[in-house]
Amino acid sequence: MALSDIACRNAHKSDKAKDGKAFKLFDDKGLFLLVKPTESGWGKWWRFKYRFDGKEKQLSLGTYPEVSLGQAREKRDEARKLVAAMIDPGENRKAVKEARADSFANSFEVIAREWGSKKVQTWDEKNNRSKRMLERNIFPWLGAKPIADILPKDILASLRRIEERGTIETAHRTLQICGQVFRYAVATGRVDRDITQDLKGALPPAKGEHFAAITEPKEAAELLRAIDSYQGSLPALCALKLAPLVFVRPGELRAMQWQDVNLETAEWRYLVTKTNVQHIVPLSRQALAILLELQPLTGHGRYVFPSERTPSGIRCMSENTLNAALKRLGYGKDKMTVHGFRAMARTILDEVLGVRPDFIEHQLAHAVRDPNGRAYNRTAHLPERHKMMQQWADYLDALKQGAQVIQFPRQA
Repeated sequence: MALSDIACRNAHKSDKAKDGKAFKLFDDKGLFLLVKPTESGWGKWWRFKYRFDGKEKQLSLGTYPEVSLGQAREKRDEARKLVAAMIDPGENRKAVKEARADSFANSFEVIAREWGSKKVQTWDEKNNRSKRMLERNIFPWLGAKPIADILPKDILASLRRIEERGTIETAHRTLQICGQVFRYAVATGRVDRDITQDLKGALPPAKGEHFAAITEPKEAAELLRAIDSYQGSLPALCALKLAPLVFVRPGELRAMQWQDVNLETAEWRYLVTKTNVQHIVPLSRQALAILLELQPLTGHGRYVFPSERTPSGIRCMSENTLNAALKRLGYGKDKMTVHGFRAMARTILDEVLGVRPDFIEHQLAHAVRDPNGRAYNRTAHLPERHKMMQQWADYLDALKQGAQVIQFPRQA
């Protein structure tokens, strides 16, 4: 007789279960329910018995009640169709499983995360910008798709969603990241070419990101005095004080690590994320004083400015912390940003203090080339840059104290 759902549900209560041994309840056409004791009671497994190439075989169809009697019969019938077509259901299942595994291993998301972990220094950080862009804009639609099956129009559709939010710069940046992932896939033999090249001109031109900055000495003095009055946490206060002294990119300041700081030589050496080159930041006496003040609090951890939400110190300060602090001081993003300290230093060092532009450009970690087209190395003009950074720090101190602004002749 064919099985009923009641018989399946009460199988462990039947007479066959009294001796505590495994037994089978047969349906028809090769389907049966295997019932056997487990550590937590009784388990019930659906099995389909069939013959293929003269050999008796069994195919697992799931467990009861997760797979109902009706669903088990449907799976049995599908397997019987394969047998009739001279296809072994067991071997077919293995092939499908392997194909799915191969498809997953070559999905866009898997390859993108592999690229990030190998090529992006700060990829493991929660707030890594490239990772966040992919997770928000690409993975939900293309992440599970094999990278070789993705077409330019698929990427463009995702970029259009970003564009509709009014963030065309983000769309361009996301396209660049996708291009890097595809080039990595080409290098590792997953695809033949970078299809993002087909999307050149598909997006409206980006206007270019503008960072508000204060470049007038008088206004800079007011800002510096406001920073000194900040009532937030000590790491945030120290980061705000250090930002104008070193004028590095905000992400590099936030990710500053104690292991990269040499207090004896007064230098901070790290890898510039934008250009992937080593960079040296001479530290003025004022910068050293800030770091020494903070060291007892955060010096035991990895980051100079750890995340305030992660007491263990395994993550650096959030990218919003310092701009939010400036906003609390009355300097919104339309007036001043942390990135704006770079423009402040570039303008005043050149126009007020008369420092040689190539010294400034080196310190900004910009690509500076000599007359022969060779890029200067990271130690170029290092003694002069040490002097410049101390001059800059002294000037800012004098500015805060209300000293008269004097125009200096340009240095030779």
